Formats: sequence, C-alpha cells, structure tokens
Amino acid sequence: MQEWNVVINVNKRGFRKALEVLHRFGSIKGTDFFNVLLMKAEDVKQMLEVLRETGLKDPESLSFLSRLIPVTHTFIFSSPEEFENKAKEVVLSWLPQLAGKGFYVRMRRRGQKGKLASLQEEQFLDNILLEALGKVGTPGHITFDNPDMIIAVETVGNWAGLSLWTKEDLERYPFIKLD
Repeated sequence: MQEWNVVINVNKRGFRKALEVLHRFGSIKGTDFFNVLLMKAEDVKQMLEVLRETGLKDPESLSFLSRLIPVTHTFIFSSPEEFENKAKEVVLSWLPQLAGKGFYVRMRRRGQKGKLASLQEEQFLDNILLEALGKVGTPGHITFDNPDMIIAVETVGNWAGLSLWTKEDLERYPFIKLD
C-alpha cells in the first residue's frame, strides 16, 4: 500500500466520481475495504479550501463523499502494542494544543478485527492525554458536547493515520466528519 495522508469514504456508487473530482489533488488508490480510498494529496490545505468552495457553490457536487479525513501522522504497525506505542507518541506531541481544552479521540478501524477495538483504543489515548495534561498542570477534559478539539485516528489494515482538528476546522470543512 502506498504512503497516504487522506482517507476517503465514498457513498454508494461514488467511487468513479471521487476519482474524477479528487485526482487533481494527488494520487488515489483503492483499498481492500468497501468504499474506502487512500490519497497522497500534494497540498492538503489547498485541497480542503477548493473542496470547501466547491461545496459552498454547489452542495450536491460533493454528494459522492461520505467523509474525507486528512491525517498529519501515519505509521505502519504489526501488533496492538506497537499501534498503542506509536499512537501514544503522536498524541502526546499535541499536549500544548490540548492544554486546558475539552476534547476526545475518535477512531475508525478498518481491518484488525479481533486485534484492535476502537472504543478501547479511544479510551486508552484519552487516558494517556488526561494524565499527561494533569502532570504538566494544564488539565483537559473529555467532552462529546461541543469539544474544542477532536483527535482522529484512522486505521486501514496495518496502517494508521492521526490528526488533530479544532471545532473551527470542522465547521469550515463539513466533509470532515469525525462522528
């Protein structure tokens, strides 16, 4: 599987339209998972802004998209322990942004059934962050009601991608759906 920085979920019969609309932003590959594509976008910020403008002009033009999640950190893992160690390292790098904020971790798992459990991994990372924030004197809190930030964890087979989103980001880019 290629390097990637965007996970795309398309709606029923949206595969062809996704390729048609999104190919200009980078290389796209199908996956072994139904209606899931991976992209290596050349300029994620530009892609987000173009898609935003396109959606504002014609909301139906993005109807092929179920969700589009850019990620800032990717890694390959071969075991749940390796996943947790690498994911922990990434989320701890976001402590300054999470200081004193309400947040939660949302994981979408594709593959690794019976090896990784989304809810368990979300809680593991939430607890790691809460403990670390408390230790540095800037406690945060888990909230699902209007959080300041959401951490997205996307797995596709033995690949993981993580990103941190503010509520302003999610309002600006409605096709990034984390719930």
